[in-house]
Amino acid sequence: MTPAAIRDAADDAPAKVNLALHVVGQRPDGYHLIESLVTFVAGVADRVSVTPGGDADTLVVEGRFAASVPGGAGNILLQATAFARDRIAALGLTLPPLAIRLDKRLPVAAGIGGGSADAAALLRIIVDACPAARAVIAAEAVTLGADVPMCLAGRPALVSGIGEHVEALAPLPDLPILLVNPGVAVATPAVFRALASRNNPKLPPLPPEGFRNAVGLAEWLGETRNDLAAPAITIAPGIDRVTAELRATGALFARMSGSGATVFGLFADRSSLRRAGRGLKAAYPSWWVSDPADTELTAA
Repeated sequence: MTPAAIRDAADDAPAKVNLALHVVGQRPDGYHLIESLVTFVAGVADRVSVTPGGDADTLVVEGRFAASVPGGAGNILLQATAFARDRIAALGLTLPPLAIRLDKRLPVAAGIGGGSADAAALLRIIVDACPAARAVIAAEAVTLGADVPMCLAGRPALVSGIGEHVEALAPLPDLPILLVNPGVAVATPAVFRALASRNNPKLPPLPPEGFRNAVGLAEWLGETRNDLAAPAITIAPGIDRVTAELRATGALFARMSGSGATVFGLFADRSSLRRAGRGLKAAYPSWWVSDPADTELTAA
């Protein structure tokens, strides 16, 4: 028996942004404990497409950053397919072989979800076809990577543990956000190895009334940190330059996302964001700058 309605389908894998990221401990097994306010950027995304059929799972990668995506068994999309197939088989169902296509538009090893977001998009397609597996796949998705559960949820959230605890939040205000990467891949394990302190203060409480606008969110973010920024900058000093340039262009707030090297800038309005995006693209053609026409915080 096969999952109902597994057929041609596609889903976006939007960029994940850690607006704040505190490292608050470390488990005996070495995994770091975090607290993070996370959101996703509409319109800035990879695209995952699936067609059932064939004799075995296959993967085709295209797009600007295709050359940076590992192939074979090391690819997280093929790992996610095997993961889902095992969970579906435990329910007495069969997931047929899938032909997967990835349009890789986001930089790799960039602190914005990347492969985890791609895996989450594929898992959403699969659980839409097999709803009976939704709960177990969501509960165990962290085994694919710490970012996969938050990317699977795909909405503003307070994330804790090693990434497995995802507390959905009310929508954030509609804010213009620009993502900029200096063209440097940063390996997350190297950043954690360079981390000076693994037991840092937790996030401050979120305002009970939420954030009314960009200014309110920027003020709250000023009380928070990304504890991975300092070690990441020792590996990729260009992160500091990007952050300074975003502030110089008029961003209300700028900070590195995740383990880097992508930096986000929050702007008060879209005209300011568009000016900043055009200026940075012209001044730094080797940098990746998200399309200013598509950058706003996901509201759902």
